[in-house]
Amino acid sequence: MADGFSRTSRIGDQLQKELASLIQFEVKDPRLGLVTVNEVRVAKDLGYADIYYTVLGKDDQPEVLAENQAALDSAKGFLRRRLAKEVKLRVMPLLRFHYDESVVNGSRMSSLIDEAILDDQAKNGNEGE
Repeated sequence: MADGFSRTSRIGDQLQKELASLIQFEVKDPRLGLVTVNEVRVAKDLGYADIYYTVLGKDDQPEVLAENQAALDSAKGFLRRRLAKEVKLRVMPLLRFHYDESVVNGSRMSSLIDEAILDDQAKNGNEGE
């Protein structure tokens, strides 16, 4: 086994690939937007898989995010059954979907940093005159 790659992280990577494909091509819920699976964290005992996702272009619309969460929650059983067929594990973890706010937070932090740099440049520019 390679250093740094635990069994649960390899399983998480495989589940992420399969889930992305299943959600895109096989879940037929009209409430579901363009979902991107960012990360899958699998518990050491394979009891749970926490799936972190984002919805393309809908990060600022809470009602759309709630609809997507509801659609994913209702598709849990279907997705788990399909994963069990695709990924050969003795125990298929229960799926728990979580909206990943790190992308939104990162974008907000980046804009705050850019704003602070512009303010600093404006203050330093005025002092020199």
